[in-house]
Amino acid sequence: MLSRAFAKRVLRGVAIATALTTAVPAITLAQGGSGLVIFGGVDRENILNYHLDFGGRRGQYERYRLRIPQRKVKLAMNQINISYPDYYKGQIDPKNIEVFVQGDRKKVPIQEVIWNKENFVIEIYLKEAIPANNRVEIHLNNVINPSFGGTFYFNATAISPGDAPLPRYLGTWIISIS
Repeated sequence: MLSRAFAKRVLRGVAIATALTTAVPAITLAQGGSGLVIFGGVDRENILNYHLDFGGRRGQYERYRLRIPQRKVKLAMNQINISYPDYYKGQIDPKNIEVFVQGDRKKVPIQEVIWNKENFVIEIYLKEAIPANNRVEIHLNNVINPSFGGTFYFNATAISPGDAPLPRYLGTWIISIS
């Protein structure tokens, strides 16, 4: 016969194990927001939200919706740069990048997009500057996710119109591909 104390410990262990196995898939399937970051190296206030429209599966076509909140757009910007790590082996389609102000309500005309593969950066030059204090959403359409999954830090910087075109750090998207 098992003692009551032992039986209670076993039942608690089974309950905890069941809760963990049902919670972990829910966390890994989430492909939006800023993800689950425990030890990220990025301060919480610098983590930007994103959404992957097709689930973030490796080797598959995807649309990245990269969001920059209004509080981060303190000055007008006429160029947005997105840098990514050298181990990100996805394919980006520079002809299918869109920029929207106030979510997806107003499309901003783009002058040119340069995918600088050697320096791991996407340079988006806008025809007209985005005014300060606006939400911005960048759509990277027709991206092919890397064949190997992982966590990738995409950093956003902006350049404002004016005399000194110095890039300003806006934040980091921590993108998970499964």
